[in-house]
Amino acid sequence: MVCDLYDMKCNEHREGIILPEVESHIDVAVALPVYHTYTYQVPETLIPFIAIGIRVLVPFGQRKVTGYILGPSKKTELFEIKKIIDILDDKPLFPESMISFFRWIADYYMHPIGEVIKSALPGGLNLYEWTELSITEPGRNRLQTNGIPVLEKKILSLLDDGALLQKNLKTKLKTEISTSLIRKMIHSGVIQKKMILKGNHSGSLKETFLTFVHSDIPMDQHAEKRKKILEFVRSHENGISQKALKGNISGAQSSVAYLVRKGFLSESMRKVYRDPLGDPIPPDRPPDLTKEQQTAVSAVIRAIGNGFSAYLLSGVTGSGKTEVYMQIAEFALKKGFSTLILVPEIALISQTERRFRARFGERIAVLHSGLSSGEKYDQWERILEEKVHIVIGARSSIFAPITRLGVIIVDEEHDSSYKQESRFRYNARDLAVVRAKQQDAIALLGSATPSIQSYYNADLKKFHRLRLTKRVKDRALPHVRIVDLCQYRDERGIRKYITPELLQEIKHNLSRGEQVLLFLNRRGYANHPICASCGEPMVCKNCDISLTLHKRINAYKCHFCGFSKASVSPCEKCGSASIKLLGMGTEKVAKAMADLFPKARISRMDRDTTVKKGSLLKILKDLKNNNIDILVGTQMVAKGHDFPNITLVGIICADLSLNFPDFRSSEQTFQILAQVAGRAGRGSVPGRVILQTYSPDHFSIITAQNQDYSKFYNQEIIFRRALNYPPFSRLIQLKISGKDQKTTKTHAIFTGERCKQILTNDPTFQNSVELLGPVEAPLPKISGYYRWQILLKGSKINLLHALVHKLLFEDQKVMNNRAVTVAIDVDPVYML
Repeated sequence: MVCDLYDMKCNEHREGIILPEVESHIDVAVALPVYHTYTYQVPETLIPFIAIGIRVLVPFGQRKVTGYILGPSKKTELFEIKKIIDILDDKPLFPESMISFFRWIADYYMHPIGEVIKSALPGGLNLYEWTELSITEPGRNRLQTNGIPVLEKKILSLLDDGALLQKNLKTKLKTEISTSLIRKMIHSGVIQKKMILKGNHSGSLKETFLTFVHSDIPMDQHAEKRKKILEFVRSHENGISQKALKGNISGAQSSVAYLVRKGFLSESMRKVYRDPLGDPIPPDRPPDLTKEQQTAVSAVIRAIGNGFSAYLLSGVTGSGKTEVYMQIAEFALKKGFSTLILVPEIALISQTERRFRARFGERIAVLHSGLSSGEKYDQWERILEEKVHIVIGARSSIFAPITRLGVIIVDEEHDSSYKQESRFRYNARDLAVVRAKQQDAIALLGSATPSIQSYYNADLKKFHRLRLTKRVKDRALPHVRIVDLCQYRDERGIRKYITPELLQEIKHNLSRGEQVLLFLNRRGYANHPICASCGEPMVCKNCDISLTLHKRINAYKCHFCGFSKASVSPCEKCGSASIKLLGMGTEKVAKAMADLFPKARISRMDRDTTVKKGSLLKILKDLKNNNIDILVGTQMVAKGHDFPNITLVGIICADLSLNFPDFRSSEQTFQILAQVAGRAGRGSVPGRVILQTYSPDHFSIITAQNQDYSKFYNQEIIFRRALNYPPFSRLIQLKISGKDQKTTKTHAIFTGERCKQILTNDPTFQNSVELLGPVEAPLPKISGYYRWQILLKGSKINLLHALVHKLLFEDQKVMNNRAVTVAIDVDPVYML
């Protein structure tokens, strides 16, 4: 892919580049699914306020939409250029150095640049113009007459209850409404439309603050209360918010109004910072580094400020990678640079954030989807204003508006959570390397189980390799014992999975007061309920997938679309109420533990138990304080958490990901098993792992038992090379989906035929690009959409881009089908 990477200095123009006053034409990316930027004219009165990175309100077709200024326009237009309507910001929302980053992303992932920027910014900022429909008096009269067409009557009845946005009207009617019908009703005068601007609900929070002026109040029956308020405000030298005052003195509002009116207090509006970090954390001291840690830190800090370098830090679990990150961040701070730390999931952010706050205090910001739009906006603003110099967050924080970037750290770089799987499908790990290269920074990728791609890049010398081969304090890696589940195939109930070997080790741990972690990467109680009478499975009405019983909420639930129905629901085929609850999940394992060990304190850590704000932190705190004896969890427990009191890990079934129709299934299995095994024995007591499997001879299982990444890599890379899969090739997947099964299949076949024609007719692609498909997706229906796939494989990504570009821009029939969506996934991770 050939991209223009502009030569920009990342440490200049904190407030953005003010465009020359003589330049009245600007290049704008609009927040809509359109692939180009557009030239607009700036009215003379607005030219002094224009800057790169500022949002503007612009006309687009018949609408008004939000746009982002990317710079002066270099285009020469032959037609009349429209003027911007308004400026929406006082200062830029992102630094000028990020423009080339956004352009690169839009080109590489073949995604509209306006939507790239929209996804990068805090949510709720943009303004959009919507069509609002309302009924007229003639419309109400017509509603009372007979012989009105059914759909028209439904529309009038809904609008009689109040005006609706046109898109909401369609939702309420649960049917498509033709544009011609709406136009006809407007033309006949029974309804009317108006265009309204909606959105822009994020931004700075302002509150009323009170400041003490004087206390010479008249003595009357209210004097005592008023004096109390004045003294309280006086004790706050910089003033206090009315909200805080009300919280401390009940019924203060009426007295405050009097005191302000008479001049005893002054009133002003101030910006309030919404802090998501919680209580202060006691400071810590950096520990002495091991020799391997010191070598890794020294290698990276020598490179900071000396241009781009990429490093792969591969270290066994418990080897102290986080301490390496903190020491590097500290050095970067001293050199005047900022550090961005990516972690794969919100579950890990709290642990990482607490460790960094203990070292760096309030000099950090966090960015993740768990923040409210207001909290995220405030964090974004603090980063932009350079009030903080360490940013910690999940994948979306790769877009943090850092100006003077020194280091980007990607922790657990192998984790698939770094790939966004809907709409804008980007990989934050890959973008970390791209952004570091553009801003002459350091990219440091760390993992105990690196991705095959990253390890191969280190083999090719694209990444410098750093190793941590020993745990801190010379602690031993856990002893892993494999238990063959085939021996227990004839057992009934939970004893198929809670084997005597595992049971004995759990008893041993509980008797010594040590903690147990049980891992099963499947939530719920029973994931395969079937009718005992006719054998029909309980399936989701929207997906071709079995429902899972969740006993806590007494419902069958689909883990893909969220559909649920009551647990007392009968079989839809024969009506029988007798349902066999086959399969298992974390909920069933937790219940089995409660039955077997009634005195043990048992907790679950999965998506169901961590939905509420603060629930995850409570589990982690209880675990740290030894208030949990047995923790049952999904892959959430495997991702980098440090539980020093866990000495036994039980892997209930190691094979769940092994047989997926995905060329990465062996890699994913090894990674998750090695990671969860690494939770054991991180304290002073050695750890043990019971690994239960139906495939004890599979190389992923054996290498995970020995925590031997090199042996796994050497065997897996042979398979990848033989089948020409990444890292020896590049992939682009076309995801084809639609509501109608036949229409979707027809369009998938048509798209496949169009790909074949391009490959055949253009010699550029012959013998360079391989077409796989179209085929029905392994999960053929999700959320009511039928799904097909086409996989394009080749050694050069620019050829794959060129082929898809031909489909995207040269054949409108492929991409512009209203009934079927064709989505582009560059470097796909999720193959199901």
